[in-house]
Amino acid sequence: MAEITWTEEALRWLEDIFEYIALENPHAAAETVDGIYSRSQQLADYPEMGARYLASTRHVRILLYGHYRIAYLVKRDRNVDVLGVFHGALDISKYQL
Repeated sequence: MAEITWTEEALRWLEDIFEYIALENPHAAAETVDGIYSRSQQLADYPEMGARYLASTRHVRILLYGHYRIAYLVKRDRNVDVLGVFHGALDISKYQL
């Protein structure tokens, strides 16, 4: 079973998502963040389940949850670092993954 680690940047993205949605609907914000987190926990059993992000030279993959993309790195020891959570409308090629 792979260990999942969230980077500080990924945690900030998750907080920003929560705060943005909570302006209109705190309950929906909590459900969204919980869903993103739960979806990422599936990587413990299936670290390769997301699509390969070909714009990166590293083993970065993208896992979908609703309108969000969870970017993560599969390390040599098969453990996972969650790098960021991006809304589907955001151009993630501007970020170094």
